[in-house]
Amino acid sequence: MTNKWQLVPFTPTQRDSSEILAKELDISPVLAQLLVQRGITTKSDADKFFKPQLKDLHDPFLMKDMDKAVDRLNKALQEKERILVYGDYDVDGTTAVALVYKFLILYSNSSSDIGYYIPDRYKEGYGISYTGMDFAHENGYSLIIALDCGIKAVEKIKYAKTKGIDFIICDHHVPDDTLPDAVAVLDAKRPDNTYPYDQLSGCGVGFKFMQAFAQNNNIDFDKHLKPLLDLVAVSIASDIVPISGENRILAYHGLKQLNNSPGIGLKSIIEVCNIKEKDKELTMSDIVFKIGPRINASGRIQSGMESVELLVAKDTELARQKSEEINQYNQERKGLDKSITEEANQAIQRLTDLADHKGIVVYKEDWSKGVIGIVASRLTEEYFRPAIVLTRTNDLATGSARSVPGFDIYKAIEHCRDLLENFGGHTYAAGLSMKVERVPEFTARFEQYVSDNILPEQMVQTIDIDAEIRFQDISKSFFKRLKQFNPFGPDNNKPVFCTRHVYDYGTSRLVGRDQEHIKLELVDRQSERNVIMNGIAFGQYEHNAHIKAQKPIDIVYTIEENTYNGNTSIQLMIKDIRPSDLSDLC
Repeated sequence: MTNKWQLVPFTPTQRDSSEILAKELDISPVLAQLLVQRGITTKSDADKFFKPQLKDLHDPFLMKDMDKAVDRLNKALQEKERILVYGDYDVDGTTAVALVYKFLILYSNSSSDIGYYIPDRYKEGYGISYTGMDFAHENGYSLIIALDCGIKAVEKIKYAKTKGIDFIICDHHVPDDTLPDAVAVLDAKRPDNTYPYDQLSGCGVGFKFMQAFAQNNNIDFDKHLKPLLDLVAVSIASDIVPISGENRILAYHGLKQLNNSPGIGLKSIIEVCNIKEKDKELTMSDIVFKIGPRINASGRIQSGMESVELLVAKDTELARQKSEEINQYNQERKGLDKSITEEANQAIQRLTDLADHKGIVVYKEDWSKGVIGIVASRLTEEYFRPAIVLTRTNDLATGSARSVPGFDIYKAIEHCRDLLENFGGHTYAAGLSMKVERVPEFTARFEQYVSDNILPEQMVQTIDIDAEIRFQDISKSFFKRLKQFNPFGPDNNKPVFCTRHVYDYGTSRLVGRDQEHIKLELVDRQSERNVIMNGIAFGQYEHNAHIKAQKPIDIVYTIEENTYNGNTSIQLMIKDIRPSDLSDLC
């Protein structure tokens, strides 16, 4: 697929602001431009961006119903009620459960008064389940704290009341018109929201609840809550929520905790991943591609309860055993992921009118429910259009949906809600279920909605370029300051640069098992002293002949730190290559 290159617009007003900011901060004009593109135009804002402070977290009591939630929790603890911490089976849910459980266990009269529960993905499905509530009732739990789920569980909360069970819902998904009749509903996406930031992860909402409880009971934040921020960082990265506002503060300090003093469970995962090299800081990417998938694998292959057992572990040896088990689940997940993706691709290729399908829906009743979300992501990346993957669970077709930038897949699914038994999610990811016989009608309706509403440019892979620079701009001081833009993620993506008319230094070569990657040494003759930079271009072997012929190329890349055998150097991660005479950038 040919990618479209697009330079991020930069207005004359923004340019004026960046020039002033560059002088005030004594930084490169390029770095000032990156700040202004992120809405940072003053020295004060820049200082907060580069050094996020926990003191700038919002007052948790600004969230609707927080006072009710804290009052009910205080009552439960004072009267020695049994409390069940209940969460979804994915990373966001299991980290949320682990965080709230680890915190509350410190303040309960007996460890047996606090329990946790993760529904079985295959037997109970997503969210609050009748099985889970029956478990709570049978075991004497009178209060359930629901995390990363529950915002649409209107009928199930009614059922809980008949069992004498109160609910506190901590969610971050979009609610329906009617909220569940819980004691408290903590969700900044409520229509009557009073909280300044509505992009928290599910674990983030749980953290705000515990922050409010600590504040109400004069509990030391730094001593008892700060150590749990590693779990919040893992949830933020894995659930792909924006790295802006309060999330940036939580992610920044959570990463610090993860690098310096992670919980026993997370430390054991880091060790089994073998990703912590000497002097190398763990990043959000390490969470997204290494830590998160392993925590998720437990719920996909076996049970999310095992992930929580790991994350709350107090014994190093037990944590090590659990980590190895979960690592094995991840290996199994990879095998399922690969085989189902191949089957889904075959089904798509059989469509005679594939080019006319603006959206993709594939269904096979024996696909593993645990990996269809991953497969949907793969299909979206491959075909660059919204994709839904469905499988059969009992009498229902259940599935996961993923979208392309700019297209709201939640709205597309909501458009078909009369055909659905259940659905929920975000702009770019959602889950749904329907009766099996409704799959054909749903497919037609969904594809028609996508066809009517998606824009042509949303179906083209676009690489947004933050700035065009020369190699001479990439100094040690430039890179040092660039690292301070971390943590990266949605709304604060890793800066992407373009450099035109660079040449092979004469030493570039193909590498990899199948010679599919190019290890590059490039020279920028338009920079002072013919600056040479190292780079790696994964899967772009087709450009090798052009490069080796000493013909000029334009490259799009991010700037990375490469550590090998204890040596650290700057490396360009090449996203795309074009012959200079074919480039159409702005």
